[in-house]
Amino acid sequence: MDTLIGRQTEILGDVRFSGGLHVDGKIKGKVIANSDKAASLSVSDTGLVEGDVRVPNIVLNGAVTGDVHATEKITLAAKARVNGNVYYKIIEMEGGATVNGQLVHEGEAGRAPAALTQKPADDSVDQLSEARRAKGL
Repeated sequence: MDTLIGRQTEILGDVRFSGGLHVDGKIKGKVIANSDKAASLSVSDTGLVEGDVRVPNIVLNGAVTGDVHATEKITLAAKARVNGNVYYKIIEMEGGATVNGQLVHEGEAGRAPAALTQKPADDSVDQLSEARRAKGL
């Protein structure tokens, strides 16, 4: 880890970093990794982030209030708590971890696969209408 935010430390404002960041304290603001695909964030069970997180690799055992974007991998340990959506490419989740939001898998291009985003045609309504017409209803 390149940077440590200690247990008694509270940061007000966005944090931009490269390399590794470990949070034992509190951040009130966004946490964003600079253009470093190997950048990693770890939040201990005493750590708290109140804001969105955009980091390629995340190990979370603390709390995040905001959306979490892990462009590579996220590990949610047993004490992890997320109040927001989790966007991920690879996810590992231990028993006890909680997410109060949606889990959204993102494909290689950073968005959901086309098969998941396209609305399927609903033929059941047409079939029901045909059945009713056939019975004279």
